[in-house]
Amino acid sequence: MADGREVMAEFIPASPLVQLLGIRIGSLGDGEATLVLPYRPELTTIGETVHGGAIAALADTAVMAACWCGAEPPESLRGSTVDLTVHYLAPANASDLTALARVLRRGRRISHAEASVTDASGTRVAHAVGTYQLG
Repeated sequence: MADGREVMAEFIPASPLVQLLGIRIGSLGDGEATLVLPYRPELTTIGETVHGGAIAALADTAVMAACWCGAEPPESLRGSTVDLTVHYLAPANASDLTALARVLRRGRRISHAEASVTDASGTRVAHAVGTYQLG
């Protein structure tokens, strides 16, 4: 059976929502993941400001990936977000975004992780905390 990192390396590029948003993998490590959301005008809410929903989807996907990375995948190869809280800290204007997610605590099935989303200049635009269930 593949490990969690291998599962994410295959799953993320194949996910329809991820494809629609244009999210790509930066790196996958043990209990962490870096994902990139390239800026496109279709992701804005008004003017050049990236929509909060796109930012939340990036953070959620990064939290999910971090929780799978370093975990033993369940036989079902299924999982789900149990909870996600996003705090928006600054507008993301016409910029690629990067989410770095790290597992804070891993249980047998439930993991807790956080994600920091930054723009191309390094400004932190959002902070998310999530709970994810494997299996």
